[in-house]
Amino acid sequence: MLALPCTGIIQRMLGARDLPAANPSGLSAETAALVGQLLQRVQDQERQLAERDALLQRKDREIALREAKIEKITFELARLKRWKFGAKSEAMNAEQRRLFQETLAEDEAGLREQLERLRREAAAAAAAAATSDTTTKAPPRRPRRNPFPDHLRRVEHHHEPERTDCLEPGCGRPMTRIGQEVSERLDIVPAEFFVHRHIYGKWVCRCCQMLRQAPSVAEVIEGGIAASGFVAHTLISRFVDHMPYYRQSTINARSGVHTPRSTLASITGQAGAALEPLHEAHRRFILSCAVLHADETPVALLDPGAGKTRRAYVWAYARSWHDKVPGVIYEFCPGRGAQYPLAFLGARDRHGRRWSGTLLTDRYGAYETVVDPRLYPDRLGAACAAHARRNFEELTYDGTSVVGLEAVRRFARIYGVEAQLKELSDDERRAQRQQIAKPLWEELKHWLQLERRLVADGGPTAKAIDYALGHWAALTRHLEDGAVAIDNNHLERQIKPWAMGRKAWMFVGSELAGQRAAIVMSLVQSARLNGHDPWAYLRDVLQRLPTQRASQIEDLLPHRWQPASDAAP
Repeated sequence: MLALPCTGIIQRMLGARDLPAANPSGLSAETAALVGQLLQRVQDQERQLAERDALLQRKDREIALREAKIEKITFELARLKRWKFGAKSEAMNAEQRRLFQETLAEDEAGLREQLERLRREAAAAAAAAATSDTTTKAPPRRPRRNPFPDHLRRVEHHHEPERTDCLEPGCGRPMTRIGQEVSERLDIVPAEFFVHRHIYGKWVCRCCQMLRQAPSVAEVIEGGIAASGFVAHTLISRFVDHMPYYRQSTINARSGVHTPRSTLASITGQAGAALEPLHEAHRRFILSCAVLHADETPVALLDPGAGKTRRAYVWAYARSWHDKVPGVIYEFCPGRGAQYPLAFLGARDRHGRRWSGTLLTDRYGAYETVVDPRLYPDRLGAACAAHARRNFEELTYDGTSVVGLEAVRRFARIYGVEAQLKELSDDERRAQRQQIAKPLWEELKHWLQLERRLVADGGPTAKAIDYALGHWAALTRHLEDGAVAIDNNHLERQIKPWAMGRKAWMFVGSELAGQRAAIVMSLVQSARLNGHDPWAYLRDVLQRLPTQRASQIEDLLPHRWQPASDAAP
């Protein structure tokens, strides 16, 4: 009896096609039977290997899908924790807060159960345990007090010892002053109300019986009690400090001044109407820039007929972050459809031209219509790099996403280059971006494409990568135009006052009230961008507006405004 050779050796030496037939000529029956058995064994071995490969591939797909589910649930738990501890109790009533906490508890329990089940399945499949990196936090910095502004009035208090002779035994000589130590403390005098008394002398000619009197001083609110300073104070308290009328009325009453809420509301309404021509001139100034930022934020609008609030939106547009003359404008609209930015950007100027240029947005769908090349070939769309980066930052909150951490690191290198180019001209900035930043963007794109092949569909990592690659042309638009900013953070900072206002007023009373707020806040926020004190700007503008010629209204815009004492004669 011949010894059977190892199947592995036979497979390496002879393929299945090289083995002889079951009963070849020239072989004995015993040898032929042995060869037939070996051939059958090799075929069975090949079939088992094929089945095992198919099983391994199926297991690999199951493991990849399970890991994607675990990543997604971990991400949702981290986001749920941020919502739980970031929720502001003052923004909810007791019933809303109770329902919110109950819903969070239910969601957290459900997600944790899914996560534990997936981990048990992974352990049963002998999945490797993931190791988490531990990072050490930098020691907290010691607080450092900023010096008080130089323009504040200083009241000096001098302190010297009662005796300036040496008290040491046997000395008694006069001491010499060698210096001083200065400490400063901030104090305040409450706001002072005062009254302007306008006394108009009456002059008469006894002979001709002719009466003469100086014309009355023009005021922005004719026949009212409020001078321009008080009107400006009311507007600033309402739209900058976000103080409701009832609180303003209470504060004024502490000084013995009776200003009912109806009076304050009337002052605001009339002042808002007076500022409309200036707001229109400001809109033309904003649209004169070839690169604009655009964004929108929701506000609650009271719907009296329904007895509840509905969602409205404030659309914001700002001149480019790199433009030498800053400005921002807001538009209150009842919805979020594309018709609102289309109408704003489609308005024609005095020369019959509509806006054309580059619009930097967060890629909300409504803006795609605004920059559709088939309808507006003279417009381009740019995307916010911070928005794309934020998707990867959310992956890093639990510290386990290698892709998220690496993406954030690569974005940090790109932003490091951009920070060095802020003070350059547009042409110089474009040249430096092409030389330094463009290779970094190309490396990032190549890396994202490679990582995408390794990431299962449906998870947050895949979504973050797909968003960046899907908007790549718009994300890198700034590389071709030095006037385009890398992100939309500039405008997001200008929208923050509306977010603060939402917490104070809770809702806007009417569409007219929303439009009025947009008018005032457009001018005030632009004044801030140009380094002006909001109250000083509004007070002077309201004082000069009644007598300002329509042809010179642009002299009162925030970027051109000078106080009356500094203005050219």
